Amino acid sequence: MAELYIGLMSGTSADGIDAALVEVPHHRPRFIRGHFLAYPDRFRRRLLDLAHCTSTPLETLYALDAELGELLADASEALLASSDLKAAEIRAIGSHGHTIRHRPDASPAFSAQIGDPSRIAERLRRPVVADFRRRDIAAGGQGAPLAPAMHDACLRSRDEFRAVLNLGGIANLTLLPGDAGTAAIGFDSGPASCLMDYWIDLQRGQRFDAGGAWAAQGECLPGLLHELLADEYFARPPPKSTGREHFSPDWLQARLDGYRAARAEDVQATLLELSARSVVDALRGSAPGCERLLVCGGGAHNTRLMARLGALAEGIRVESTAAAGWDPDWIEATCFAWLASRTLAGRAGNLPAVTGATAPLVLGAIHPG
Repeated sequence: MAELYIGLMSGTSADGIDAALVEVPHHRPRFIRGHFLAYPDRFRRRLLDLAHCTSTPLETLYALDAELGELLADASEALLASSDLKAAEIRAIGSHGHTIRHRPDASPAFSAQIGDPSRIAERLRRPVVADFRRRDIAAGGQGAPLAPAMHDACLRSRDEFRAVLNLGGIANLTLLPGDAGTAAIGFDSGPASCLMDYWIDLQRGQRFDAGGAWAAQGECLPGLLHELLADEYFARPPPKSTGREHFSPDWLQARLDGYRAARAEDVQATLLELSARSVVDALRGSAPGCERLLVCGGGAHNTRLMARLGALAEGIRVESTAAAGWDPDWIEATCFAWLASRTLAGRAGNLPAVTGATAPLVLGAIHPG
């Protein structure tokens, strides 16, 4: 029997909350409706400061955890109101929260998300599944990316070798061979918009470079691009995952020392090229037989970035996931609704071939409604 779920996602772009209403009839979820709640500027600044800070007072951390929990509940209620539904009609809510630190290669490894799920459960009086990453990490995995499991269920084709690219703050790839017996592979390839967002905010006070228009006014700096691509992360084989902790403002500024006289738009063009090149290099290295690249996330609307991906990925068809029937803006939020349904059913939500965990595992903690 089909049941309704809500999926909540706050991505590394830190622009706001995606709330997706999802029907889960059997194996494949069906996206019904979405609602986006933008973060107020002051809250977003505090969230980004927390992600970049190496020492955070506990009061700051837990205040933001509580505030984000209330915002996640606000987004859920707004979605229900726009859908003319009552909370009681929802089976459960899957909330990813917001990642403030992701250290899968530390000793001990860990990943931390905030957004108090108890506040969502209290407000909506429905079960909330959250904390999806820690069980996978406890089993030796990266805890990320988690979307490849749903990509595998919904976007694999017997007719072609596909890859799914999510372009948020960080870019992650899912490789889906046409042979159903070959396991999917997924990993973070590097930065997508996080560095571009930081640079345009610093230089022009804008949250993001709409359509890549500012980057299109500049020219790529080959020397700087070479220095950026020399980072050891790009050469590391999967399984691997990363975040703002690695590709941070400090990481970029340390590499700009020899380019202080460069035009700001040329730096932006170079950062866009970094995102495109690192994706295509990873695709060529890990999926030489790929025929089609399906793109989702906010970066799917960056026409300049999409054009560069198409130019660099010669011989590979590059297009939005909309071409395969999936709205690119709502795939990640849909994923966490789907993962919540699997948790409640006692089914595994991770792919060991992706994360490196020792076994398929039921993910998340259930907070009763």
